[in-house]
Amino acid sequence: MAYDTFLADRVREYLASFPNLSIEEKRMFGGLAFLVNDKMCVNVSGERLMCRFDPVLHESLAEHPFFETMMMRGKAYQGYGYISPKGFQAQKDLEYWVALCLDFNERAKSSKK
Repeated sequence: MAYDTFLADRVREYLASFPNLSIEEKRMFGGLAFLVNDKMCVNVSGERLMCRFDPVLHESLAEHPFFETMMMRGKAYQGYGYISPKGFQAQKDLEYWVALCLDFNERAKSSKK
């Protein structure tokens, strides 16, 4: 699946403003994932952002009009969601979503063995 390269550039630029982070880009979930400190943090999936955040926040974030819970094989994934383009059109909104991902990244479990 193709992903929005302009959106990927926006995410890349914002993440670069945090010099102490180890950032790796990897094709995952049909898009481009940004791994921070060896953990999937945020993904550009088509024209949408796929965010990984604290599952405790899921219920309140699901009320956001541009949010959609990530589903895989018919199962809803708590702590993962898609944000449609209108939800991050403004730079401050993009930074809000990516900051949520970065905040959780410190506590997130790595899938690396």
